[in-house]
Amino acid sequence: MDIVRISTAGSVDDGKSTLIGRLLFETHSITTDRLEAIELASKRKGLDFTDLSLLTDGLVAEREQGITIDVAHIYFQTVRKKFIIADSPGHVEYTRNMVTGASKADVFVILIDARKGILEQTHRHYFIANLLRLRQVVVCVNKMDLVNYSQQVFLSIKSEFEKFAAGIKVAEQQITFIPVSSLFGENITAPATAMPWYQGAPLLTVLESTEVHNDTETRPARFPVQWVVRPRTESHHDYRGYAGQLTTGVLYPGDEVLVLPSQQKTHIASIEKFGASLQQARAGDSVVLTLTSQVDVSRGDVLVRASEAPELKKEWHSTVCWMDATPMVPGKNYLLLHGTAQIRARVETLFHEIHPSLQEKRQTTQLRLNQIGYIKLRSARPLPIESYSKNAATGSFALLDEFTHNTVAVGFAE
Repeated sequence: MDIVRISTAGSVDDGKSTLIGRLLFETHSITTDRLEAIELASKRKGLDFTDLSLLTDGLVAEREQGITIDVAHIYFQTVRKKFIIADSPGHVEYTRNMVTGASKADVFVILIDARKGILEQTHRHYFIANLLRLRQVVVCVNKMDLVNYSQQVFLSIKSEFEKFAAGIKVAEQQITFIPVSSLFGENITAPATAMPWYQGAPLLTVLESTEVHNDTETRPARFPVQWVVRPRTESHHDYRGYAGQLTTGVLYPGDEVLVLPSQQKTHIASIEKFGASLQQARAGDSVVLTLTSQVDVSRGDVLVRASEAPELKKEWHSTVCWMDATPMVPGKNYLLLHGTAQIRARVETLFHEIHPSLQEKRQTTQLRLNQIGYIKLRSARPLPIESYSKNAATGSFALLDEFTHNTVAVGFAE
């Protein structure tokens, strides 16, 4: 059974938590005692209905303020699919949380309040979906009950969204629009009786039909070395293996490989897991490779098939989301995490800040918390960094403060 990863986004009071709670309720994913606790909590709040948003807003601050602050992972399943929802906050001050929550998503669900229409945050949410190259986007126009289930309101929002999306939409992306009422369950798991003019599928049906594009095995093989295995036993005194996870591609014993960045050539002698020999390693497999020759390999190096070697770069351009209270300024050194490598890097140039809602570039001398910018980086040694659009595993990285080791940015290479 496929696992579909969903990331949700919505502005304040768009009803995102209620929508997720309704999904859980109608797919019978809530235990009886949990439902009873939510019913009691709703009564304590003076409500005459069960507030399903309480199922997802787990922090005390979230329940008090009625907003989502933390990224929560919620699990449920149907007879067709298993689902993991990354429920991310939608506020501009939590852009970093949103990027984190959406980084592994197969489908991105954007909520829009039918009364308010498209807001600044809607543009930001969709920009992030495109930044992460997400192929499936579902736009739920929520609270249709508060606009008398007006078809005209829905079509107006749909038209406006399509207009601004046309300028930044990534290739092969599919956008689905659904009018919903989370509070009353209209178009959540079953067709809406209140909106007979809508002929499309309800939200759950759309989610169940989502195609999980797992094309990691068709990409060039990339094996970041995490650990050099040297058993301290007499019988294995000359054993040397290299442990890690194959991020993309497929490797076989006998393959000629290149060690990057040193560019030494050798062959794979064996692929092992828990002491057993394997005939191959596929993307996602955590294995130990042994090599036919004694080459210099350390943590942070990357083994690639010799015929699929990427270009080594010391300088490259990237889009970054700044995640620290201390602003980023050009010329400062940071620690760069790329795969299993950790090396020093410097921000050579800050070209501009990208304003997602206005789709414009603004000249600036620094990037502040939650801002997105376009920069040039220079690393202390060459790295096999590739375009994020071609290979997300080798095209993404993180920047750390070299003194506090706090994560200050995530980046996506061009």
